[in-house]
Parts: sequence; structure tokens; C-alpha cells
Amino acid sequence: MRHRLIKDETFVSDRKFRWSSLWQVVSLFIVVLILEFVTPVDYVFGYLYTGPILISASRLGRKATFYATLIAVVLTILNLWIPGDELVQPSTLASRIIAAIALIVTGILSDRNRQYEQAIAQQQIQLQSQEELARVREDFASTLTHDLKTPLLGAIETLKAWEQGKFGTVTPTHYKILEKMIRSHQSTLQLVETLLDVYRNDTEGLQLQLASVDLVAVAQAAIASLTDLASSRQVYINLGYGDSDFRRAMWVQGDALQLERVFTNLLTNGINHSRRGGKVEVVLESQAGYCVVKVVDNGLGITSEQLPHLFERFYQGHSDRQAKGSGLGLYLTRQIITAHGGKIWAENRLPQGALFCFRLPALSVYT
Repeated sequence: MRHRLIKDETFVSDRKFRWSSLWQVVSLFIVVLILEFVTPVDYVFGYLYTGPILISASRLGRKATFYATLIAVVLTILNLWIPGDELVQPSTLASRIIAAIALIVTGILSDRNRQYEQAIAQQQIQLQSQEELARVREDFASTLTHDLKTPLLGAIETLKAWEQGKFGTVTPTHYKILEKMIRSHQSTLQLVETLLDVYRNDTEGLQLQLASVDLVAVAQAAIASLTDLASSRQVYINLGYGDSDFRRAMWVQGDALQLERVFTNLLTNGINHSRRGGKVEVVLESQAGYCVVKVVDNGLGITSEQLPHLFERFYQGHSDRQAKGSGLGLYLTRQIITAHGGKIWAENRLPQGALFCFRLPALSVYT
């Protein structure tokens, strides 16, 4: 009922507006008509008909614009012979024709401008609808991932307690099954946390706890945390320093926790796409005021079609290289590096494999 009342009120308001506009057009026509027909024929007031034409185009629509233009042209030309008490000169005829052409052009351009404005307004409505839909989806995804964390944590703790024998004797077979279930739940929890972080970073921005950070120490911590994963995939991880094997500190201003996530994501990506018995190498270098980190694997490599899209959200590609994962790890990695004022990119490595590289501004004074 309320919706119907609002609709009726809108209809009445629109109708009043159209009638008001119509009276303005008629009034202007009358004023210009009087000026045209009470003055000598060589005085051309027909150009003033552009006023009612423009009002018709902006307020009354295409049909009204056509009739307003037609009437204006007819009246302008008709004034050559009415009232008919003067001899028409060629110059006067030319002036009237030029005025008529100007009125026609005004009508055409006004109508076209109205169509453009309607098209732009329609596109704006569509964009607003799409933005609103995207916002609702992101809010839903953020809420859902946040709510999923609690039951996952509860399930992991319960499985760990069971594994520790708190619910009875655990046989070796049960232990292996429980261990796989815990790893599976932990992977799901990590995915949920990554998804939550991505949405939070997109809406609120990444909040960094900045301090002096040694990238070497961060890399070593990330490698240590992935020892079990690398062993299960039979992949060897090596840490190097470019042209020199000399261990040295590489200090940057950054968030140690977030930077460790960068190393973890890139190393996990390299491990998952390396062959058994393969190697993932982390290379740390200093270059002209930057600390550069390269993560190199000897997997299947990256196709030229994939390279521009690797760091897009949810992108997984169409080859074996991106067959695993959610497509969020590299996107989150780019978010973190960008928030640190750095740059990240990927390259295909010949004869096989891939290279993921990022650089961060180095601290001018090491602490």
C-alpha cells in the first residue's frame, strides 16, 4: 500500500512538472512570436525559438522537441510573407534560412544530448547496482569466513586432544588418520584466514606494525615452518645470497609477521608446483637501495597468458602450475608488498620453472 502511494505521488509530481514545462514552452513561443510579427521582416528574432526547443528537449522528450523545432522553423519562414507589407530582400531570405537551419541543428543536438544524458544516467544506475551487489557479496563472504574460524578451531583442538589420548587409547592407525584430519582442518583454517585477510585489506587497508626487519631472519623462519611440507613433497629448499654465499643482514622497514607470510606464500607456491626431488631456491640480494628477494623453482613454468593475471584475486589459471590452491595466496602477497612500498612480479625461467621476485626499499642505516 505504501509503495503504491509513493508511486502515485511520483506520477502526480511528474505530471505537474511536465505541465509546468509545457506552459513555459508555450509562453516563450508567444513572446518570440509577437516579437517576430510586430517588427520589420529584416529583424530576425527566430533565433530566440532555441529557448523553447531546449526546454522541450530537456524536460518533455523527443516528440515534443520535434514539434517545437518544426513550429519554430515554420514560424520563422512564415514571417517572410506575414504580415506581407514589405518587399522581401534576398539578404532577408538568406537570414531567415540560416535561422531555420540553426533551429533545426539546435533541435537535433538537443535531442542527441538528451539521449546521451539518459544513456549516462542508465549506466550510472547499473554501476551503482553492481557496486551495491559487490559490496553485499563481500560483506557476506567476510562475515561467513569470520564465523567459520570458531568451529574450525574447535574441531582442530578436539582432534589434537583425541590424538593425545585424552578420549582413550589411540592406535597407530587411528593416529595416522587423526594426523591427516588435523592437517586438513589446519589447511582449511589457513584458507579461511587468508580469505578474511583479503577482504579486510580490500575494505579497510592493510594495517602494518612497522619496525626494522632483517629479511634473512624472516626467510629462515619461513623455511623452518615449511620443512614438513617440503619433506612430504620431497622438495629441497635452499637459501642463497646471489653471487656471494656470505651470510649478511638485509634490513627493511616492515612488518615481520606480514613479510613472513609473503615468504611462506611464495615458498608454498614453489613447493606445490615443483616435481618430486626438485628444488626451491630463495635468493637474497642488495641492489641500488633495494633489498631483492627471488624465489625460484624448477617446476613446469608459467605460460605467457598467465603472467599478467598471476596476482589477481581468485586467479588459478588453466595449467598444472595453478591447478592447486584458492588463487588468494599471490593476491594477498601482492597486497602486503604493495603496502610496504615495494614491487612484486613473476617471470618464466628457462629451460623450466618460474621465478617470483619482490623488492623493498632498504634501510639506509642498518641497525
